Amino acid sequence: MNTENDFLLKQKNKIWTVHPGIHVIGAIGNALSIETDLGIIQVDTCMTRKVAREVLDNLRTVSNAPVHTIIYSQGHNGYNHGAIAFIEAAEERNEPHPKIVSHERLPFRYRRYEETGELQQYLNAMQFRMPLDTAYRPSRYTYPDITFKETLRMNMGNRIVEVIWAPSETDDSIAVWLPEERVLYTGPAVIYSCINVGTPLRTQRDDVRWADTLDKLIALRPEVLIPSYGKPIKGEEEIQKMLNNMADGLRYLRKEVVDRMNQGMTDVEILHDITYPPEYFEHPWSQPIYGCPDMIVRDIYRSENGWWDRNPTNLHPADPGQSATAVADAIADKKRVLQKTIELKDSGEIQTALHVIDTLALAPGTAGEIGEAKKLKSELLHLRSKDVPSVVSTNLYLSAADRLDRETTDKKGDNSG
Repeated sequence: MNTENDFLLKQKNKIWTVHPGIHVIGAIGNALSIETDLGIIQVDTCMTRKVAREVLDNLRTVSNAPVHTIIYSQGHNGYNHGAIAFIEAAEERNEPHPKIVSHERLPFRYRRYEETGELQQYLNAMQFRMPLDTAYRPSRYTYPDITFKETLRMNMGNRIVEVIWAPSETDDSIAVWLPEERVLYTGPAVIYSCINVGTPLRTQRDDVRWADTLDKLIALRPEVLIPSYGKPIKGEEEIQKMLNNMADGLRYLRKEVVDRMNQGMTDVEILHDITYPPEYFEHPWSQPIYGCPDMIVRDIYRSENGWWDRNPTNLHPADPGQSATAVADAIADKKRVLQKTIELKDSGEIQTALHVIDTLALAPGTAGEIGEAKKLKSELLHLRSKDVPSVVSTNLYLSAADRLDRETTDKKGDNSG
């Protein structure tokens, strides 16, 4: 292994035994299989029937026992669409259907996703840079058979398995705890990188509750910790150090943001004033691979503020196309805007260049300088995508650039606006 975060890639479509009878299968995150006297407990079933079958094939290399229970680690799309494949496999083997366990809030999330299916597809396409014009296909959700509120304790013969409510990335997230062996699967509360609070296209995540969840996991004093993403960690001392540091870093950000909010600062002002001390944010478990401190800051701000950015112009805004056209029309020397943007780009001031080019690029149409501005903005977005460590930010810049590229290609010569 070259780095800690190579683990998932190295284990993709492989099975790895992390403790006797406990196996990680690399799929979407660390799918977990626990052998018990009553059969397999499977935590997460992956994104599709095909991937779920691959997980099952891997599982059968270490155990031919029936899958007794499926546990949903969270309600986010993709982690458990493969549950139906596990049910079908049980039918093929003339075995009872595995019982599906989740937190009691998960069915509410599934119903939200069914209601907003097309929106969810669009958000996923942006965040993961998938084609935006793919025809909508409703997701099939397999609802749980058993739900719980705080803790579900299962006596599986040779093992006691506890499913614990561990709200973090979602309000239905869980952790799985084997108290006799002190083995902990954290669910999305730990992904062995910066805590994933504040993803730009997602609903509010509760930083205080997430830190409290980390405290709950710390109190268990595990000897083996299996995160949702990344390599498992062994040794109580190392695990305590990591979890405490993650909770402390999250609470540091909370305090610093609240102090600045109390001074009347906006989220953007806070971003340019706050610092990220290395003792919290320069560890292997705090690298900004997916989440990043800037996103956490904005979500903390959002938790205490409304949607208004404090600019009265935006309180009751005009139609965006109409206002963008008026701004562009008010600029007599549009060539100078393009020239200034290029000057900023050439001097490495990419973000400032984006603010300047938006005076033209937000206007509808692709004729003349407006089309040139959109092409230039796409170029800037590609450059900006190289400046940010989070793969989410990278993909959002590139997805936006893709959209601009399609617009300027599909509407060449369009004189609208």
